Amino acid sequence: MSELPRLCSELLARPGGTEVVEFEGKWYGWDDLCQLGDRLTDLLDASGVAADAPVTFIPRNRPWAIAALFTLLSQGRTIRMVYAFQSPAGIIRDIERLASPIVVAAAQEFEPEVVEAMQGFGYAGIALDELAADAVPGLETVNEKANINPAGEPRVEILTSGTTGPPKQFPVEYAMIEKLLAGGTTGNQQASDAASQPPMLLYMPIGNISGIYSTIPTFLRGHRAVLHDRFSLAKWREFIATYQPKISGLPPAGVQMVLDADVPKEELAGLMAIGTGAAPLDPSVQRAFEDHYGIPILISYGATEFGGPVTSTSLKDIEEFGNTKIGSVGRPIGGAQLRVTDAESGEELPLASEGILEVISPRIGPDWIRTSDLAMIDEDGFLYLRGRADGAIIRGGFKILPEAIERALLLHPDISAAGVVGVKDRRLGEVPGAAIQIKPGHDAPGPDAIETHLREHVMATHIPVHWRFVDELPKTLSFKVHRPALCELFADVAAD
Repeated sequence: MSELPRLCSELLARPGGTEVVEFEGKWYGWDDLCQLGDRLTDLLDASGVAADAPVTFIPRNRPWAIAALFTLLSQGRTIRMVYAFQSPAGIIRDIERLASPIVVAAAQEFEPEVVEAMQGFGYAGIALDELAADAVPGLETVNEKANINPAGEPRVEILTSGTTGPPKQFPVEYAMIEKLLAGGTTGNQQASDAASQPPMLLYMPIGNISGIYSTIPTFLRGHRAVLHDRFSLAKWREFIATYQPKISGLPPAGVQMVLDADVPKEELAGLMAIGTGAAPLDPSVQRAFEDHYGIPILISYGATEFGGPVTSTSLKDIEEFGNTKIGSVGRPIGGAQLRVTDAESGEELPLASEGILEVISPRIGPDWIRTSDLAMIDEDGFLYLRGRADGAIIRGGFKILPEAIERALLLHPDISAAGVVGVKDRRLGEVPGAAIQIKPGHDAPGPDAIETHLREHVMATHIPVHWRFVDELPKTLSFKVHRPALCELFADVAAD
């Protein structure tokens, strides 16, 4: 029998006066969260939904989502996550696909067309607003003829990042979450006496792997938390100034944002290290940050399919190797095993060879998981990612990795971020298209000037044919570049 429901029930029974989570300057205690949890439980019972029925949950980073998440876990429910920031048509499509008898979401998600569609499906709905919960008018009870996808063993079906396409469901068993709790921290987080530590900063979406793996352990281990709806450099700086943590996190894009904003060194003087992950960090950006601020960046690498991180850089690694491993995403953690294989034969390659990365993640099982990542493992066991094999651009027979162009573009003094995708071309099949984000206060160089710069770093075949200048690259809530949206920037280009 899983221990997670019991742990969550005990959590919700803690004394009510304790500060638990801060959101937009206001602290909420367990009494606030439990009151919502009790109301949610009553509404679930009144809806006629079975005690073991799955629930579709559309969370936003709000205190009500924390309360609802732990309430549903305490009941041993299967929770099926849906991405909130999409059109009503997208939400309807996901609700129909997941086929849970009841949907719990913010009141704003229940647009008239969503309600109408759910009535047709026979599903019930519970709307959450601040710390209030109510049945959605017209969706008070479940129709006994509703088509319901059975839950099986309780789990949290989280969303993949959606970097290369629509987010997909991935099952995280309760036992997998328990292993995370039992394993403690990876060495990069503040551990031991939670009550005496600064609060944890939470900004990853609750519905994905990073959000689940940061939110659930934070509260079950007794930490307080400051919750943001998404990453904001201004709010991050405010958090650092207010709570002065020794170790904090930044999304990879946030590292460049700190440099672009020229954040004063004294603001970050109390930090021993910065943790990052969830998306690639350009080595030149890492080196620039570490050289300027004298703060090491501890990078981790993982994926939803691995059940979380499988490598990490630790402070011990920094002590042993200094800055000689910049560009690496660390060494295996948690019993993970790594190997690099030949793309054609599948045979394992020797150390320092570049090939397709394969991983054994003990959280998932004993089998090798083949990725689409090109990688190299050095003689000390450090993993280096070289791009994605499935993202290569084939330009008239020449294979081009977008990451190679992106790295070269970031060496330009005026460029803050860059994203490169393949654009259809009638003659060559595909050609590179580059979207460019300029550093604040800098003038945008023309395509000719950028091409001149690129020719010093890459072959002629790698020079983009199409250019777009944007205020900000499109990103997922996990701060990865959103490739489908990036491709849309070039939708007007005719294949000629």
